[in-house]
Parts: sequence; structure tokens; C-alpha cells
Amino acid sequence: MRQKKYRLALILAGCLMINYSFGQEQQQNVITTAVPFLMIAPDARGGGMGDVGVSTSPDAYSLFWNPAKYAFIEKDFGAGIGYVPWLRGLVNDIGLASVSGFKRFGDKQAIAMSLRFFSMGEVMFTNDVGQELGAVKPNEWAIDATYARKFSRTLSGAVAFRFIYSNLVPVNYTKYDVRPGMSGAADIALYYHKELDIKGLSGAWFDFGFNISNIGAKISYSSSSTLRDFIPTNLRIGPSFTMDIDDYNRISISLDLNKLLVPTPPIYYADSLSPDGNKVIEKGRNPDVSPVAGMIQSFYDAPYGFKEEMEEINVVVAAEYWYNKLFAIRAGYFWESKYKGDRQFFTLGAGLRYNVFGLDFSYLIPIQNNNPLQNTLQFTLLFNFDKVGARDKE
Repeated sequence: MRQKKYRLALILAGCLMINYSFGQEQQQNVITTAVPFLMIAPDARGGGMGDVGVSTSPDAYSLFWNPAKYAFIEKDFGAGIGYVPWLRGLVNDIGLASVSGFKRFGDKQAIAMSLRFFSMGEVMFTNDVGQELGAVKPNEWAIDATYARKFSRTLSGAVAFRFIYSNLVPVNYTKYDVRPGMSGAADIALYYHKELDIKGLSGAWFDFGFNISNIGAKISYSSSSTLRDFIPTNLRIGPSFTMDIDDYNRISISLDLNKLLVPTPPIYYADSLSPDGNKVIEKGRNPDVSPVAGMIQSFYDAPYGFKEEMEEINVVVAAEYWYNKLFAIRAGYFWESKYKGDRQFFTLGAGLRYNVFGLDFSYLIPIQNNNPLQNTLQFTLLFNFDKVGARDKE
């Protein structure tokens, strides 16, 4: 009898916990960071697959998705040039231009570099009384370098380093303390590539990618040491499965999971201040921590608990079909919780490969009407080269 009472008490306690966790009215609690352009996919291949790329086959733009993939790239050296018109549903002069290149050394090592330039179009600045001070063009850019190496036949790793420059107010203000923001960051990445022997298929591969990108210092736009913002440190993981149906047809299916490793904004009490003049936190944790502490805290600091932590994970699924390694068709779906930004869209893409040249394009189809991302059409031009001796032998 006593045992039954204990069981009943546990069941009631569990019901109360579930009611407390899920019965509260949750509100939007979007995580924001400085320099968000670092999270924009610079290449049309990844863009055509819903922003998938941590475990797809390597190419010139692997530095953005997973730099460890360079150790398994087949070509000797190559480069890519891309452009992404951004927020086309709102304005027509914002975009991300990029260039990326790689060089392989032997069968186990590779290096790569990339440059991304984000233009925010033309903005008219005014003073306090509305007098025009002139039109300016805010911009941000980042330069990256990476070294990748194979640890074994199936596993590789890489480290990447990045310098970030953000000039949001490109005019000289004497009244306000404003200046360009600068920061440094690093990536840590792993890539697993395993050939499979499946009866009835010409070939099959399983790949898994892991990448923590933009691990770096906070960025500031003034001389104040207290006004500093997190950069978008991001965890990206996921698998891919590729199979050659025959000598001409290849299909890949990929999944990416993304989570920002920065603190979740807490919920504050309305109109309440602590003795030191700061807002009083009702739910969640203090976000004013160091970047490393923020990475750790990001796994357990959501005001609405575990449920909200799961909502901070963006899910992307995609498929890619190649015919004779010359022509590709791609599709993807990106999902983000309605409480964390509500970005949900489909993407379509295609690619061509001919000798050393490659061309990719993608098109974004938002689920919501009047989405600022609608009509995003992206292009990337690729160049891939083998060693001279290898070409002559072929």
C-alpha cells in the first residue's frame, strides 16, 4: 500500500512539473548577435540545399561549412566566386560577395583562404534635428584561413582563423563615441568519411561533420569596455548519405543541425531595478559573461527550460542528385522555431560542371508571405584544377 502511495506521489509530481514547463505562455525570445553576416551561406550549392553543408562532399566553399572537408577534396587546387543578394524583399542594394580558394598538399593536407564582403547599401545619416549629413555605405568583411589534415583514412580535422571588421557608421562623429568594430575568431572542425559496401549499388558513402565556428572575442563599436556584443559562435553537426545508383546517377541526402552558442536573453521583471541599476532577471541567467562561459551557458540558460533549448536548434534537410557528375539538381528545407525567428523556407538549386569550370545557382521560396528573404537568387562560379602530371596521365 505504501509503495502505491509513493508511485502516486511521483506521478502527481511529474504532472505538476510538466504543467509548469509547458503550461506557461511562452513568448518570442530571439537570440541576436553582432556581425550576423557571418551566418549567411556564401555559395549557391549550400544555398540551394537549404543551408546544408557540414557533411556534404568538399568543394572550394568548405571553409564556411566545415574546413575539415578540405583534407578529402579530390582536386589539387581550386577557387570560387559568389554573390548573394540579401533581403531582396525589402531593398535591392544589400548583398554578400565572396571569394574562396584552396590548395592540397599530398594526400593528407590542405590549406584554404576566403574573403567575404557584406554591403548594407546606401544609408542617409542625419543629426539630432534631422539635417542630412550625407549618404554613406556601411559594410562588414571577414578574411579566413584554415589548415586541414587527415588523421586516418576516414577522419580529418581542421582549425580556421578569422579576422572580422564591421564598419556600421562610416562617418566621423565628434559628438558620439562610435568607431568600427573588430574581432578575431577561430573554428574547430572534424569530418568523417566512410565508404560503404552495399549490394546493388556502384558505390556508397556515409559522412558526418562537426564544426564550431566563430569562437572569438566580443565586438565593440565604442571605446567603452562594457558595451560589447557576442559574435555568432555556432555549432553545426550532421550526417550525409551518398549512393551511386549506377555509373551515371548519384543521390545524396543530408541533415544539418545548428545552434548558436551564445547566451539566451533572459526574461526581466517589468519596471524593476536592482540596487546597482540593472534590470532584475525573472527567468533565465545573466547574459553578461565571457565568450567561453557563454558557449557553455548556452546549453542550459533558456528562460523556459529544456523545451526552449530544443527550439534553439535549427533543422535543415536536403537532397542532391547528380547525372554523370556533370549536372545537379538540389532541394532543401530550413526550419526555425517561431519563438526564435520563424525562418522557414524551401530552396531549389542546380549545378553544372564542365572540365575545370562549375556554375551553381539557387532560389529561395519562403513559406510565409511577404518574407524579406523571398526572391533570393544566388550564383557561384567555381574553378577546379588537377596537377599538370595528373592531367597529362589522364
